[in-house]
Amino acid sequence: MSDGKENELAQTNEKMSTEQYLKQFHTDFDPVYSMLTDYQCAVMEVETKFRILNNRLSINGEHNPIESIKSRVKEIDSIVRKLEKHHLPITIEAVEENLKDVAGVRVICSFVDDVYRVADSFLAQEDVTLIERKDYIKNPKPSGYRSLHLIIRTPIYTENGKKDMFVEVQMRTIAMDFWASLEHKLRYKKNINPEIAEQLAKELKACAEESVRLDEKMLEIRNRISADAAGSQS
Repeated sequence: MSDGKENELAQTNEKMSTEQYLKQFHTDFDPVYSMLTDYQCAVMEVETKFRILNNRLSINGEHNPIESIKSRVKEIDSIVRKLEKHHLPITIEAVEENLKDVAGVRVICSFVDDVYRVADSFLAQEDVTLIERKDYIKNPKPSGYRSLHLIIRTPIYTENGKKDMFVEVQMRTIAMDFWASLEHKLRYKKNINPEIAEQLAKELKACAEESVRLDEKMLEIRNRISADAAGSQS
């Protein structure tokens, strides 16, 4: 059998395996539904923490540091495919022990310093444990992507008692979020000529640099307004 035929057969077997796993997860749904509900509860817990912080941090300041909060829990198909990608067993235990981004919360802040101020206050809470931190604001990805990524562990309280859950938190400014959303839509368009794709990547990188300058300028303006207001009151 030729290498091409062997590769085609292997891909077919892999596809069948994925479909079988998905069928199993969908058929035996009660424990899967319970798992997804736990992750949804974890998302709600983290969202509540950020909403409370937003109110508390605005008491002595001039603005609410958080503009918006978005959240999601991965769909079953996406979870199964990620387990397969990492050669992990297709079980609920494997999900809960190995996948740390099933539950995700994205926090959009007004200014760059707000991102770090809110993050520090969030991580200072006793029931929030930092597992991993990746600062793509200070160290952007080659594409220009910027965001602060936190993998945290926090408890939820179920009918069976306390349960620790992993949640991925992404924190960024409005400008960073605008760029990332459009970059994702544009980059993953299909059937793009490779040369055009390369040119678009360069233009997207330039747009990312423009968004950096926009964040810096808006922060400078805010600081000048604050300084002027403080001088007027003295």
